[in-house]
Formats: sequence, structure tokens, C-alpha cells
Amino acid sequence: MFKSFKSLAIVLTAAVVGVQAEHHTVRFDNRCGFGTPTLIRAGQTLSTGGDFNINGPLIAAIAYLQTGNCGLNGERCTLIETTLVNPTSPGSGSSTDISLIPPLAFSVTSGFGYYNGCDGAGTKCDNANCNTAFHKPDDTHVQVACQSNDVNLVITFCL
Repeated sequence: MFKSFKSLAIVLTAAVVGVQAEHHTVRFDNRCGFGTPTLIRAGQTLSTGGDFNINGPLIAAIAYLQTGNCGLNGERCTLIETTLVNPTSPGSGSSTDISLIPPLAFSVTSGFGYYNGCDGAGTKCDNANCNTAFHKPDDTHVQVACQSNDVNLVITFCL
């Protein structure tokens, strides 16, 4: 009987862990009337405008509005950098920012906001000199963190 109880406990634990699996969505809101929203990770295109859903963390992804002038890694365009991950300790959760570090350059007004956690946290950049974007690598004050599980992100162009 103890073996049956132990087996049942293992099955139930696995089911609960499966239900609580990490999940994130990146959504685009392109208000420009042109261009293709693009989400890239490690040189691989994950989305060209549709919602991107992932079961697990999204580590080191980049997004930009492909206007025909952007390189694969967003060169010559405004870049959104994001990591969406459930926090395992204080300060270890999600982080998103806007970058204009050369060879990146301002292309269109861009912004982002978290939802389903940290609602209202985000920022936008509406000109080449905005103080809400990285212009040099040590501009870490522009990062917007979120310490909520399963947080999602909406990226908006031409807000």
C-alpha cells in the first residue's frame, strides 16, 4: 500500500508542477501603418508580428520594427531588449529596455509595457535623445524590471 501511495504522490506532484509551468507572451501593437514587428533570439526569428508564446523563460530576445532599413540584429533601428523569466530570488526576474547604442539608431517611436503582472511598468522612447534608452552600455538605469511570475510584454511602435 505504501508503494501505491508513493506512486500516487509522485503523479500528483508532477501534475501540479506541470500546471504551474512558466509561460510568457510577447505581443506587438504596430500603430505606424508600415513595417513588420520582428522578434529575434540568438539569430532566429521568433515572430514577425503575431503573438509569441513560450512555455519557459524567454532569455535575451530583441524586437524592432523592420522598416527595410534594419539589420537582422536591429542595426540602424530602435531596439527593445527583453528577458522574461519567473524570479527565483529577489531581483532575478524579468528585465526589458530600449537601446540606441550604435550601430542601433532611432527609427520610430517605440515603447513597451508589462501586463499580467507589473501592470503599468514600462517606458517609451520618442526621439533620438530620449533619456529612457541605452545610449552607452553603462546606462543601466533605463532597465525596467518585473518580479512577477508569468509576466507578459506588449511592444508598441508609433505610440
